[in-house]
Amino acid sequence: MKIHILGICGTFMGGLAALARADGHTVIGSDENVYPPMSTQLDELGISVYEGYDPDQFDGDEDLILIGNALSRGNPAVEHVLNERLPYTSGPRWLGENYLSGRRVMAVAGTHGKTTTASMLAWILEHAGHKPGFLIGGVPINFGLSARTGDEWFVVEADEYDTAFFDKRSKFVHYRPEIAILNNLEYDHADIFPDLKAIQTQFHHLVRTIPGNGRIVTNVADQNLREALSWGCWTPTEDFALAEHDQAPWQVKLLEPSARRLAFLHDGETIGELSWDLSGRHNALNALAAVATAVSAGVEPDKAVAALDEFRGVRRRLELLDEVGGIRIYDDFAHHPTAIRLTLEGLRRSVGNARILVALEPASNTMRAGHHFNDLAPALTAADHVWFKTTESMDWDPLEVLARLDGSGRPRRQVSNLVADLVSAARPGDHVVFMSNRGFGNASRRLIAALQEQAPQQQ
Repeated sequence: MKIHILGICGTFMGGLAALARADGHTVIGSDENVYPPMSTQLDELGISVYEGYDPDQFDGDEDLILIGNALSRGNPAVEHVLNERLPYTSGPRWLGENYLSGRRVMAVAGTHGKTTTASMLAWILEHAGHKPGFLIGGVPINFGLSARTGDEWFVVEADEYDTAFFDKRSKFVHYRPEIAILNNLEYDHADIFPDLKAIQTQFHHLVRTIPGNGRIVTNVADQNLREALSWGCWTPTEDFALAEHDQAPWQVKLLEPSARRLAFLHDGETIGELSWDLSGRHNALNALAAVATAVSAGVEPDKAVAALDEFRGVRRRLELLDEVGGIRIYDDFAHHPTAIRLTLEGLRRSVGNARILVALEPASNTMRAGHHFNDLAPALTAADHVWFKTTESMDWDPLEVLARLDGSGRPRRQVSNLVADLVSAARPGDHVVFMSNRGFGNASRRLIAALQEQAPQQQ
């Protein structure tokens, strides 16, 4: 089958292209943003990519068009597909009905932690001797790629965002997992969901698809999840929580405040301890969910914990990019105040009194619209200084957020000015964190280059 993917350079659609190619299909695609690393990954797979959405890109011999959820009516390629009555569907539907059919699917859902937890789970299975397939919305460093085919188990990051312009259900309703992780549930994606209950409804729809002889691994401390499950659940659950929540059969105990040392418990018995480079209570819970799920799939508990000793993290999840002149520069995929708060609190517990400088690009539709305005200042309190990358489309004033913080900082429209500020402000021992769910104008790499250029002049 010849498949043409519109929006192929997104992490999900690019991973889908790799899976379709491995499954024996001829795959081509197009996107308006064709640049590394995805363009390089697709080129190495022998997948031709057209830049832009000109209808002339269609050869007329395509068997199926997969349309990414970033595309909408009015897009020239979309209009051509509709006008010419070409066969089309969404990426999630094709994945569920074609690629995942016949495989044993593990789906990782939640407002936060999906990418990291899915990466941990895939690595635990790999370490235990399986060869899991996976499709993850990021790049696990242990694997170096976001998608691959595998044996009977397939780990998929189960996103609650909508499927396509013609299918407003969440992506994850198409996957029909045997085992599902429900990590947490908060209000997000204000461009899609009017309120929290609308998101809970989609999680309820996911629960309806999980078989009675499957398994749901859920964060019992999350009230929003508990409420969604109360609407109906026909599958056995495995509850997990921090050790302070004594009613959960799966628990993780923080052996030090940074959460760099952990103890994992099941039914009150310690099954293993872990010392690793990750930090934060959120990553402790991500790890616990991955361990509990792997055990449900037959991995020995102690081996599941031991596997995480070799887990190297995920690109853009508080990823340490470089250290220049004693200044450490990180890249973090931030899109929600809770994720920002948990990441910075974890870093603060790890670095003690060292200064943390944050550069934040509020790039998501929800963030730009100001739906999280009141939560931003509390989320940033662990930082010493904060810079905002601003745009004309922001519906709120970042100066009002900065006024609520004790540290100094400023909004900047131009990335070049923001980087210049950081070059002047940063000093040895500092930790500089760039937070964005988009590209941030390559600000982190530009800072590294500027610091490296400055370093010889200071010697």
